[in-house]
Amino acid sequence: MDLMMHKLSFLSLHLLLLLLLCLHPLTIIADGNSTTVIDRWCNKTPYPNPCKHYFKNHNGFRSPTQLSEFRVMLVEAAMDRAISARDKLTHFRQNCTDCLKQAILADCINLYGDTVLQLNWTLQGVSPKTGAGRRCTDFDAQTWLSTALTNTETCRRGSSDLNVSDFTTPIVSNTRISHLISNCLAINGALLTAANNGTTTADPEDFPMWVSGKERKLLQLQSARAIKASVVVAKDRSGHFKTVQAAIDLAARRKVTSGRFVIYVKKGIYQENINVRLSNDNIMLVGDGMRYTIITGGWSVKGGYTTYSSATAGIEGLHFIAKGITFRNTAGPAKGQAVALRSSSDLSVFYKCSIEGYQDTLMVHSQRQFYRECYIYGTVDFIFGNAAVVFQNCIILPRRPLKGQANVITAQGRADPYQNTGISIHNSIILPAPDLKPLVRSVKTYMGRPWMKYSRTVVMKTYLDSFVSPVGWSTWVKGSTYGLDTLFYAEYKNIGPGSSTRWRVRWKGFHMLSRVSDASAFTVGRFIAGSTWLPRTSIPFASGL
Repeated sequence: MDLMMHKLSFLSLHLLLLLLLCLHPLTIIADGNSTTVIDRWCNKTPYPNPCKHYFKNHNGFRSPTQLSEFRVMLVEAAMDRAISARDKLTHFRQNCTDCLKQAILADCINLYGDTVLQLNWTLQGVSPKTGAGRRCTDFDAQTWLSTALTNTETCRRGSSDLNVSDFTTPIVSNTRISHLISNCLAINGALLTAANNGTTTADPEDFPMWVSGKERKLLQLQSARAIKASVVVAKDRSGHFKTVQAAIDLAARRKVTSGRFVIYVKKGIYQENINVRLSNDNIMLVGDGMRYTIITGGWSVKGGYTTYSSATAGIEGLHFIAKGITFRNTAGPAKGQAVALRSSSDLSVFYKCSIEGYQDTLMVHSQRQFYRECYIYGTVDFIFGNAAVVFQNCIILPRRPLKGQANVITAQGRADPYQNTGISIHNSIILPAPDLKPLVRSVKTYMGRPWMKYSRTVVMKTYLDSFVSPVGWSTWVKGSTYGLDTLFYAEYKNIGPGSSTRWRVRWKGFHMLSRVSDASAFTVGRFIAGSTWLPRTSIPFASGL
């Protein structure tokens, strides 16, 4: 199927109607019944019933006359319900004595707190009341709304991780928060499509240019020792702290977080789990190189943690940068999901880092992320999540799994067709790790499988070694047809003995891209608007193909 036809298949009738409304705003004449007016608007969303239910039970709203006004109303509704959900989860946790449920609730409270934050940013950015305040493009808003929805999905999955019956959904079920956010995504997606003619490129004038010239020089320095750090972490007591988390906690106590806080982590193995929390922005971790500065932990699902909370490093604060560090999870292949690095940091960069684990090594959870010249090791679904992320000039190394297991490199988690998320692997190398080399003929390795219905992964101009399965991609479970018509998996001008497409899957959602214009949608410049924020970091990158 032609790629453009495939894209159009995702544009349901309600989206086409929204586009018409956006291009030709209509003034709806009140007929004395505001309920009838709001019904007309709600009927143009993917989930009209939660929309109608909310507004019929909340008086005082003004009937919208154009799409942008309706968007503001929907975001306000979603935020109201998200606050209610967060508060209910917090209250429930206060009376909960079950340790496993406590762990799940801790994740959910954090995730719903972030959802409130993402919706608040969106509201500030799109509401005319903010005037010249916080700048926000429709592309920004789509990213933050995508993150808000991903957070609700991550909360829901915590129960299945720990084999606990789903108790969080009933707590927040009456909020219908997921459907309300999906409606926001559809409406904002219509405005984004109309304004940008279907591209994801943001306006450089409106995009936050968050790395100063002084900070740019930090990344240009070849030696970490030459960097003037805010604090130094050293195992040998030659720095300010012996642990990385102690330095991160100091940064969190800053009254102003707009300036860069540089943490130089000297050579050593740091056995700890670190967290850069939501309000701890502009953190930069610089090591002595991925071979020498190693942060390692061993938490796993079988060890009693959720996938989300098992991370050796959890990064949430905005504009995070890491250079010359290894993030490692040593739980091993028998312990199930065990994350080495989890990132939901918007406009974040990982440069010359190594991310090492087995199942679920790297959780690219949400937001816009860029990985350059990184090494990523794992077995099952070892690059997973729902960020908009580009891996460029990286080396991806599937390793030896448990007996009978297959390796799957990606499990992308796009759950809504309007989320602007996906995994793009560009100009990289996929090779077997040393422990897999003797077994490459007996272990199958696939590039990805559909974790969610609208899973999206593209591999472009990448070297594929011969151990990559000739079919290329896997179903979620053997014999399943889940997502095969709705996913978007694609390849473009890959090289190497595993790049032949002769025996590739013949799913409706799989594409061999031939046009530059189609492949360019997944480049740094367009997919994560990298050309508007990466140049000032001085990290090498290719904006296009």
